[in-house]
Amino acid sequence: MIIDTIFAERNSVSMNIVLLSGGSGKRLWPLSNDTFSKQFLKLLKNDKGNYESMVQRVIRQISSCIPESNVFISCNKTQVGTLQNQLGSIEVITEPSRRNTFPAVVLSAAYLHYVKNLSEDDTFVILPIDVYANDGYFKLLTSVNGFLSSTNIGLMGAIPTYPSEKYGYINHIEGKVTGFIEKPTTAVAEELLSHNALWNCGVASLKIGYVLNHARKYVQFDDFESLYEQYDKLPASSLDYEVIEKEKSMQVVVYNSNWKDLGTWNTFSEEMDTNTMGNVLMSENSQNTHTLNMLNIPIIVQDISDAMVIASYDGILVTSKSESPQLKDLAEQISTRPMYEQRHWGDYRVLDYHSSDNTYLTKRIHIAAGKAISYQYHTKRSEVWTVVSGKGILTIEDIDSIVSVGSVIQIPVGAKHSLLAATDMVFIEVQLGQGELEEEDIVRL
Repeated sequence: MIIDTIFAERNSVSMNIVLLSGGSGKRLWPLSNDTFSKQFLKLLKNDKGNYESMVQRVIRQISSCIPESNVFISCNKTQVGTLQNQLGSIEVITEPSRRNTFPAVVLSAAYLHYVKNLSEDDTFVILPIDVYANDGYFKLLTSVNGFLSSTNIGLMGAIPTYPSEKYGYINHIEGKVTGFIEKPTTAVAEELLSHNALWNCGVASLKIGYVLNHARKYVQFDDFESLYEQYDKLPASSLDYEVIEKEKSMQVVVYNSNWKDLGTWNTFSEEMDTNTMGNVLMSENSQNTHTLNMLNIPIIVQDISDAMVIASYDGILVTSKSESPQLKDLAEQISTRPMYEQRHWGDYRVLDYHSSDNTYLTKRIHIAAGKAISYQYHTKRSEVWTVVSGKGILTIEDIDSIVSVGSVIQIPVGAKHSLLAATDMVFIEVQLGQGELEEEDIVRL
């Protein structure tokens, strides 16, 4: 099946919203990685005082501000499990490979037309899934969508609060878009502000047929499957470069309130309600320093100010806040596998990994009560499980048995197996094989 879809019950649809969940997870390393990007980090508190991720925050705001909207998420296949874990019932459009926003938006338009049976004249709004804004931003989405009766593209721009070098800008005259400037110098940004330029929020309203016609410049297709199979033939470029910057007929709606891209540790820390998380001791003379510790060992921070200190299963970061925007260049030099991932059934973390002719990988796996690992087999590895908490029903080659604390299970290469948790379960898994032990070595039945 080429579409990972989680269906939700819906009321009558007033507008279609596609949230783009891309990103490689490098800018907020080491808490984020290729499968657990920044939008999934639960570091922000909601009105009830509970921690939530940016994904959960955005879905909550859309549900509150536009309750009859039809929401879809476009993501790469490595993120599906985390989305299921954090959101439960949501409809996901899975990209066959990571290629940038233009192919992702094309695939979304094809999904809406061929799978959801919407007309090519129907409209949809795209926006980043990791936006940080108040409810007014989401209420304005209906205004952006309303432009399409008289123009080809509707955009949203935020009134800048300072001359930023890290944002793109939209030039306009009374709402008619006249051009774009991407990440200017501070001096140029100050000049743009004097001419009422707006920060580009990454929001665009489009007609389905308009997007599909752009795709047909590169590939020919008459259904969703044929486009999906030719996905890698689409240019790996942004929607801005491929479509928006070349369009002459565009309008922009102005958003005049809090909007921020939490793309660096410096900006992210500005919205956090605490300076420490986890097992941390920090001296009083460490001013404006945030320390986040996800490990089971203590961290002491002594007399370090204006800094970020972060420890996770993927690594340890110590950086000044002012230099944190440069982190991505260094993090991209790290090529190790993600050490923590979420799945629809729970989560796991890697305890030990050794790659050679005789490779072994050790994980701590948690399955939530009532959830199950899918019926599957592996072609390159055997596994040994030791249950350390909880109980459940193990199935191997269609034979069921009860397992609980102390059970040791051996799963040979090619053996079909699954595990249903009757209670919350934790077990230690040791994988044995040759060469790289990857998650792709799973055949689900």
